[in-house]
Amino acid sequence: MKILMIAAEVAPFAKTGGLGDVVGALSKELSTAGHDVRVVCPLYGFLQPGPSWRAFPGVVSVHLGHGREEFCRVWQAPLPGTKAEVDFIEFSRYFGRPGIYGENGGYLDNPERFVFFTRAALDWCLASQWIPDIVHSHDWHSALAPVYLNTVDRPGPLGRAASVFTIHNLEHQGYSPKGILDFAGLPAWLFSADNLESFGQVNFMKGGLYHATKITTVSRLYAQEILTHDGGCGLHELLRFRAGDLVGVTNGIDTGEWNPAADPHLPARYSTADLSGKIACKTMLQQRFGLHQHPATPIFAAVARLYLQKGLDLLAAIIPDLMKEMDAQVVILGTGDAALAENFRGLANHYAGRVGAHIGFDERLAHLIEAGADFFVMPSRFEPCGLNQMYSQAYGTPPIARATGGLVDTIEPYQEGRGLGTGFLFQEPSARALHQAIERAYDTYVDRPADLLALRLNGMKRDFSWSGSMRQYVKIYEWALAARRGG
Repeated sequence: MKILMIAAEVAPFAKTGGLGDVVGALSKELSTAGHDVRVVCPLYGFLQPGPSWRAFPGVVSVHLGHGREEFCRVWQAPLPGTKAEVDFIEFSRYFGRPGIYGENGGYLDNPERFVFFTRAALDWCLASQWIPDIVHSHDWHSALAPVYLNTVDRPGPLGRAASVFTIHNLEHQGYSPKGILDFAGLPAWLFSADNLESFGQVNFMKGGLYHATKITTVSRLYAQEILTHDGGCGLHELLRFRAGDLVGVTNGIDTGEWNPAADPHLPARYSTADLSGKIACKTMLQQRFGLHQHPATPIFAAVARLYLQKGLDLLAAIIPDLMKEMDAQVVILGTGDAALAENFRGLANHYAGRVGAHIGFDERLAHLIEAGADFFVMPSRFEPCGLNQMYSQAYGTPPIARATGGLVDTIEPYQEGRGLGTGFLFQEPSARALHQAIERAYDTYVDRPADLLALRLNGMKRDFSWSGSMRQYVKIYEWALAARRGG
């Protein structure tokens, strides 16, 4: 099949979190299985064409509303390690900026930016005469692709393409005033309660959910949670209406990028046959954060965006108690909410040698944390899937996570004294419940070393590769094509 991925992020080129990792890894797996895959992504200001990139000759015409025409360039690059191609849309007015979305609320023109990007991705297919069987769009940034296919593109060559829309995080839906439809060149009748209108504005996510041939989300439990009033972020009734076309496919991870036995980011490598390299990684991690060089002291770590969803405010709230009650160390890597970032900086200063914080993102450091920590903390209030809990298990670092969404689907709860499980789950999204889960993990580290070893090895032996999930996506693509073409 010819598969077009339209996404605001794709690893290793542009990413802020799991979206980029998923798009990159799934595209690689589909390409390896023999499918013709193109990923379209904006050429952001921090990206520079490399020696293996080639420019499409001439410019691509992008058709917007009221006959407006803009022109962009397209750069074609290989997705590393595969035959898949990444096509970058160059349009400096919208994308020649240092960030992807803009910090703290985003760029004010994000709706126009991502309308332009989505339209450009489709017009690029026409210009290059590469017509996909499947148009797979991701989150609100490209949610209008199925809307275009069902309206202005329906009579043309793209009209036979089936659409698949993946919800990575339902909380972020993409709102804009009604005029965005005129800008996009979409029919005015779409602005209705049974289409794109929501609270007097256009809701991009709602459009994707209404118009996609098939809908997926990133774990089986999250697919159930979003059908509820509490989990549906205001779209639960629409999702119930489309439930017959909604499938939860639990994400995998790129086991080529995340493999402690071959990870180039680590000072020492290790495997289930020999865990000694993990000790060297812990030493390096303590040095990197200026922590006391105590090999027997457990390190509790977190790598996440500093937003309410991720629950790291709960961890910040209990760090003073942890420092009083335990011989433990804590490290944080993340960026986001300024007040929470400042809180972690203050804790690192106050508990120098025991708490470390790096505000920002550093891919190499993220790998070192997964390898060098003893436990990985994920107190998410909700989590569509999550990837770090899978990275952690692959690196022999048992996760401590709230029982929600994909965390439940991917972590096997520890069973004391039986050598079973891969991590620790807790139910209530509260500081108290997180504190109790960390206490349990700490007690296991101190009092039950055989159980801890079993937890490490159990996690490292699990198969989190994309192969199974990719096969599910291929089936979904086949169902979507049959439905689109009347099969």
